[in-house]
Amino acid sequence: MADNQNALDTLIAKDAIRELGMLYSRGVDRKDGDLLRTLYTEDATDTHGDSFDGGKDAYVDFLEKSFPYMRYSGHHICNHLISVDGDTGEGEIYAIAWHVIPDGKDGWIEDTMCCRYIDRYRKEADGRWRFAKRVVTYDMRTQRPHVPHAEAVEATADASYATLASRLFQRGPRP
Repeated sequence: MADNQNALDTLIAKDAIRELGMLYSRGVDRKDGDLLRTLYTEDATDTHGDSFDGGKDAYVDFLEKSFPYMRYSGHHICNHLISVDGDTGEGEIYAIAWHVIPDGKDGWIEDTMCCRYIDRYRKEADGRWRFAKRVVTYDMRTQRPHVPHAEAVEATADASYATLASRLFQRGPRP
């Protein structure tokens, strides 16, 4: 019976950790810094290639400064392998990150990255899993001119906010 309970606890933990990864993607793509701040432990660090290396608050500040310049951001999770050991875990998320950003010449570029998030997770006293450490590696990166076919939708006005009633899909921190 104990083995069954352990297997169930591990399955529940893995599902919560998978949701954590998806909430991170949503937070960046919907430009929701308040949500992003709740996804990390207080002592967490985040290393994004050579773009950023530091604590969680400084990382979210860094992102918030870039939000006004991102015409579009889409983080698409592919594979997510997770190991859980009690209240700690580790994982590797394969993702495709696609951004439309200024080219510095009054135009736009598509910045597409095949990346991996190499994570350490920790279950906090409130029962929520959070990122304790993130290291992002870029396996491939491509930039090319962007030719808009339609007007970009402002991330903070996304239809999901008006359509989906669950707290999971609303802006800001999770209770």
